[in-house]
Amino acid sequence: MGEPIRILNLFTIMNRGGAETMVMNYYRNVDRSKIQFDFLVHRQERGAYDDEIEAMGGRIYRMCPIYPQNFSRYKKMLKVFFDEHPEYNILHSHMSELGCYAFIEAHKRGIKVKICHAHNAPVKGSMTLKEKAQLIFRDYFKHKMLPYSDFLFICGEEAGNWLYGKENKHRFVMMNNAVDSQKFRYSPDHRNKIRQELNLKDDFVILNVGRFNPQKNHTFIIDVFEQIQNLHPDSKLLLAGNGELEEEIKAKVRSLKLENKVLFLGLRDDIHKLFSASDAFLFPSLYEGLPVTMVEAQSSGIKCFISDAIPNQCILGDDVTVISLNESAENWAKKIAVLADGYERQDRYDNMVTAGFDIQANAKWLEEFYLTEYSKKYKD
Repeated sequence: MGEPIRILNLFTIMNRGGAETMVMNYYRNVDRSKIQFDFLVHRQERGAYDDEIEAMGGRIYRMCPIYPQNFSRYKKMLKVFFDEHPEYNILHSHMSELGCYAFIEAHKRGIKVKICHAHNAPVKGSMTLKEKAQLIFRDYFKHKMLPYSDFLFICGEEAGNWLYGKENKHRFVMMNNAVDSQKFRYSPDHRNKIRQELNLKDDFVILNVGRFNPQKNHTFIIDVFEQIQNLHPDSKLLLAGNGELEEEIKAKVRSLKLENKVLFLGLRDDIHKLFSASDAFLFPSLYEGLPVTMVEAQSSGIKCFISDAIPNQCILGDDVTVISLNESAENWAKKIAVLADGYERQDRYDNMVTAGFDIQANAKWLEEFYLTEYSKKYKD
């Protein structure tokens, strides 16, 4: 058998974010004798997944950040990169409109399979002033990128509508944010182990998994948890992730004297175990595409409480309660606290497979997509 086809994935950095985790799920499950993933990232520091990528045979190339002051330098770096690496015939960008420059350069080189992947759909009403100003430039680049995109991948329709426009819906290709449903199955053993490790005892445990940035709405998470504490003092909040707002959220926790009740867990590689150890998943994001975390949560059978800003497409079963962001933190808390007396966790593995979100079948689909398009576009 010959060498595998190498797919060049574009990312900012391979940390444990939603899109990054999704791609790693696929990477672990494709036939790497046929398909190999490489990564063009835009940070010099190593990412959380870099060791695993390299262990699986992937290559990681580093570019400067795509900031306005770097545009000229970045375009020059791209030219050098493609001069030195003519082996890439398939690009798969996970950088939204920021894949524009790479696509333009790839087009000049005759690369015929350029995939743009929409992972998120920002909501103007929830944006900061800075984000609203950035949206002007984002709109410019997404329209500039579109003619150079051969395939328009989406995780959900709202993400696709924002990045590509509804008028291009006929071109959308759904790539499910699939997970290893077997791995995320509820496990009493994992529950007991994590609860012992974190000294949770018989506490009512609420979990959030997400980067500490405005989108994930951590300030409101703390507000809701404070109200849950008023109802059930034996509750604990687990926050898994890191990010630019982490210190700000820690300061808020200290101001409310909740230091002994809120656990900041940082980046974890055992999220599946945290789901088993917890009793409720709190996810009041201001906007999302179709979050991988929601698929993982539902695979575990945990009860989920999510905002009405998250697409209904992410609701895959009966374990999700949608609450308006206009409702008070007290009302959120009352709805969540109903679970404090416990409930029977259901095995949701079959549900995930039936819904089409188990990784095995999805990885096979992506593998065939790459192979088919490569054969069609480069058959000679």
